[in-house]
Amino acid sequence: MKNKVMFTILIGFLLLTTGCGSSKYIVDKDGKQILTESTKQTLRNDIFCKPSEGTEAYKIYEENEDQMKFKLSKLPECSEFTLTSTKNTSLWETVFVKPVAFLILKLGNVFKDWGMTKAYLGLSLIVIGLLIRIIILPFNIKTQKQSQRLQKAMPKLQRIEKKYAGRTDQESAMLKAQETMAVYNEMKVNPLSSCLISLIQLPVFFAFLSAIYKIPTLYEGEIFSWNLGMTPQGGVAAGNYTYLILVALIILTTYFSFKYTMKQSAAASTTVDAGSQMKFMLYFMTIFIGFSSFFLPTAIALYWIATYAFIIVQTYVTNLILNKGNKEKHSNKELKKETKKIKDKIKEKEGMKYGKNE
Repeated sequence: MKNKVMFTILIGFLLLTTGCGSSKYIVDKDGKQILTESTKQTLRNDIFCKPSEGTEAYKIYEENEDQMKFKLSKLPECSEFTLTSTKNTSLWETVFVKPVAFLILKLGNVFKDWGMTKAYLGLSLIVIGLLIRIIILPFNIKTQKQSQRLQKAMPKLQRIEKKYAGRTDQESAMLKAQETMAVYNEMKVNPLSSCLISLIQLPVFFAFLSAIYKIPTLYEGEIFSWNLGMTPQGGVAAGNYTYLILVALIILTTYFSFKYTMKQSAAASTTVDAGSQMKFMLYFMTIFIGFSSFFLPTAIALYWIATYAFIIVQTYVTNLILNKGNKEKHSNKELKKETKKIKDKIKEKEGMKYGKNE
C-alpha cells in the first residue's frame, strides 16, 4: 500500500512539474508549449492573477489571451488576489488550491512590506511549506509511534507467518487473520493508520504544487541570486552553475528523508525481502527526483528542500524522544521488578524469623 502511495506521488510530481499529459498550457500555432526566453518556463492558461505589466510573461499572455480560461484584463493583480477573485472551476480548486495560493501571496505581501522586494515570495514558499509540515506533525508523530509498536510486535507476527506458511486452506487463512489481529490489538497497532496519513498528505502536496504554477508573479522574484522561475537546466545553460546547488540539496533531502521513513517501514514488515525492496525504492526515487529536479523551477525546488529537510529533522528528533521514553518505561519496569523481588525476600526472611514459613 505504501509503495502505491509513493508511486502516486512520483507520477503526480512528474505530471505537475513537466506538464506531461496536460492541455492547460499556452501553446503556439503548432501546438507546442510556449516557453519564456528568460526562464524557459511554461505558462499555464488557468492562472489566478496576472503577471506584472511589461514582463515577458505578460506579453505572451496578452498575445494569447484567447487561450486563457479567464481574460487577462479580468484577472486581479497578484498582490490583490482573494478567494473570490476568479470563478471556481472545481471543488478541488475551491477547497485546496486557491486557499494555498492566497496564503502564499498574502504572506509574501508581509515580507514585501518588510523590505524584501525580490525574495518575498521565495520566503513565503519556504515558510508556508514548513507551516504545512508543522500542521501535519501530530499525524506524523502518531505514524512513528505506530511504527515502533509494530516493530515490537514483529517477533509474534513472524511466528504466525511461519506457523501458517504453506497452508492455503480457508480455515488456516481465517485463523491466521484472527491471530494477527489479536497481536495488533494487544500492541495497540492500527496497520492502516500510516497509509491513511500518507493519503491525507497527498492533497496538500499536490495543491501546493498546483498553486505555485498558477501564480505568475512567483517567477519574477529572486532568492540567493536564483530566479524563482528558472530551472537548474536553464540556469546552467545561462552560465550560472550555482543552480547545481539546488539539485544537490534536492537529492540529499530526498535521500535522507526517504531513507528514514523506509527504514521504519522495512523494520515493521513481516516479509523477508522487505529490506531489499525498500532499498530499491530508495535509490529509484532518489535518482528519479534528482533527474526531475533539473527541470523544476526554483520556486518548487525551495518548497521541496525546505519540507523534506524538515522531515529529516522531525524524524530524527521524534525517534530520539520516543526511544528515550521507551527506555525510561523499560527501566521503570525493571526497577519495579527489582523492588518487588527485594520486598518478597524481606517478607520471606520475616516469615522465617517468626516461624511463619513451613
